[in-house]
Amino acid sequence: MLAVIRIILLGIFIIIFSTLGILMCLVRPFHPENTRVAAYWYGSMHKLLGLRLDIRIPDHLDHGDKQHGGPYVYIANHQNTWDIFTLAHVMPHNTVSIGKKSLKWIPFFGQLYWLAGNILIDRKNTGRARGTIEQAAEAIRQRNISILLFPEGTRSNGRGLLPFKTGAFRTAIQAKVALVPICVSNLHGRIRLNRWNNGTLIIEYLQPISTAEYGDESVRALVAQCHQIMQTKISELDHELARSQ
Repeated sequence: MLAVIRIILLGIFIIIFSTLGILMCLVRPFHPENTRVAAYWYGSMHKLLGLRLDIRIPDHLDHGDKQHGGPYVYIANHQNTWDIFTLAHVMPHNTVSIGKKSLKWIPFFGQLYWLAGNILIDRKNTGRARGTIEQAAEAIRQRNISILLFPEGTRSNGRGLLPFKTGAFRTAIQAKVALVPICVSNLHGRIRLNRWNNGTLIIEYLQPISTAEYGDESVRALVAQCHQIMQTKISELDHELARSQ
């Protein structure tokens, strides 16, 4: 019964708040703060799912402007569809994300995602994907915005941290900005809609990783470094939660 109630409430929420978000975006279309506002609304639904978020963000990263060291390319592990209601709650200021073009056709959510100013790419077209890297890097430089990407390129669905693609790292190198990993503890199998309390999820921002010494020829070394750092941190977060239970 609880699962049915949650599903109904989530459906109502998506319709109402997506519509309100679309109206907000029509007033200031493609403004980067639209993404943060809409993401915060979606992320607030973690409470309905019975999750408590333990959010850990260093003070100097909670601003996302040049005065505090930004802009950045944020990279996060992408576990499943529930990320919309968890990770979204801590979307950085002045930040947009990059998603697949097909998202635009999801009723309500897709139109909000597009109008909020996020960048849509065609993953089946390699040439366009490379052009998107250049477009994202140019947006970072000219508009002083940050970009959030999922370097795995797809949802892991319980398979651990998948290998990273190079797009996020090439974007950071071209834009000459640092990378900031965002690590989320294991969410796979954690949410049971018929269970009232689904425990705690930890979301932790790590320290910026400079890309100044890297170029196209050494991008894979940067990829390997970031993957190892995030894999280690996610494991630490999972062990911390296991010990606290």
